[in-house]
Amino acid sequence: MTDESKVYGDGSTRTVGEAEAEALVHGICFKTGPPRLLGVELEWLVHDLHNPVRPVGSDRLAAAAERLRTLPLRSLLTVEPGGQIEFSSQPADSLTACVEEISADLALARAELRELGLFLAGYGKEPWSQPERVVHNARYNAMEVYYDRWNGAGRTIMCRTASVQVCLDAGHEGPGPLGYGRRWRLAHLLGAVLAAAFANSPLHLGRPGGWRSLRQATYARMDPGRTLAPAEDLEPRTAWTEYALDAPVMFIRNQGAPWEPVSGLALRDWLRSGHPRPVTAGDVSYHLTTLFPPIRPRGHLELRMIDAQPGEDGWVVPLAVTAALFDDPAAAETAHRAVKALADLAGREPTPRNPLWRRAARDGLSDPDLRAAAQVCFAAAREALPRLGATAGVLAAVDEFTARYVERGRCPADDLLDRVTGRELLP
Repeated sequence: MTDESKVYGDGSTRTVGEAEAEALVHGICFKTGPPRLLGVELEWLVHDLHNPVRPVGSDRLAAAAERLRTLPLRSLLTVEPGGQIEFSSQPADSLTACVEEISADLALARAELRELGLFLAGYGKEPWSQPERVVHNARYNAMEVYYDRWNGAGRTIMCRTASVQVCLDAGHEGPGPLGYGRRWRLAHLLGAVLAAAFANSPLHLGRPGGWRSLRQATYARMDPGRTLAPAEDLEPRTAWTEYALDAPVMFIRNQGAPWEPVSGLALRDWLRSGHPRPVTAGDVSYHLTTLFPPIRPRGHLELRMIDAQPGEDGWVVPLAVTAALFDDPAAAETAHRAVKALADLAGREPTPRNPLWRRAARDGLSDPDLRAAAQVCFAAAREALPRLGATAGVLAAVDEFTARYVERGRCPADDLLDRVTGRELLP
């Protein structure tokens, strides 16, 4: 959850009404055209180099952030509420360019952190401790108050989780495997396969928590007005516009004063009433940054369901596989056929609370239906990757992941569970 105030800014102060707000959201959610660009956002937990189980204090996290901000990075660096570090790539015109940019930035960052006795840890959820918030600003202060009115899930997502978020172009305006409507629908079924294959957050305070992806299970417990998927039986632009305007407002931004958390106020109701103050175009744009469904349309598609991965380069595999399954027409068609049968398992409940997504979060690829779909999809991605110009290193990483996990019905979470089951808990 990037501090997107730094990305979006305050926006326009022009007052808008309901119709203009609808037009604004409808016009920016899907920017169509030939799929060309690719991006990735990598969140990492920060652990002690010599004792990863020991919590890292706020002073060390602050020092790490300051050191990293001095680096000549090409990607955007942000610090998440619990001190997690996020690297957001620039839009790249190829998989190779995207991998090279982020890999170079990570190498610089790791060298700096090593001097501080720290390293970037790839887990979907902090497995050993319960970090509290260390970043204090108007957005996060108000967000924490808002989430605490529901349950503890919001604090966990804010401060204790990390992910690999893959960003893809929306797709063509028309039909076919690269059309934005097909890609939108594909994402909501294939997303469960990706969540299962890359599940990597099974522990709570060092013990099994009953899910391969506690991170994804936690998202399913949060405020449903901003974390469930939009209606799937509507045209995608219409569905997202209705979803965004009917979603509850998290807080009212105030210039030079604490932002005011609100409760039970949908953006549509605020637009109609004009209270506690008139709505601006900037408010509408900012409201969109507080919505966190598994697939978020931001002109492009942002896939948010993949846990952070183990190893220095573990993130390359979900990036490569996802890019291939969406941007190669043959692989996209194969993936579409492979996951179509999963729609019956999902039922009519919205993502990620439906049975399919719950099975993905709980069971990973030990679920036979998800395993079968993953095997087809990974094979299609592997065949497509050379057509996308993937390097030998990327192909080898995908091959290794497929053999180690997908073909065996396992996911990274299973490795972590194996390490802590039946013996003294060690990092």
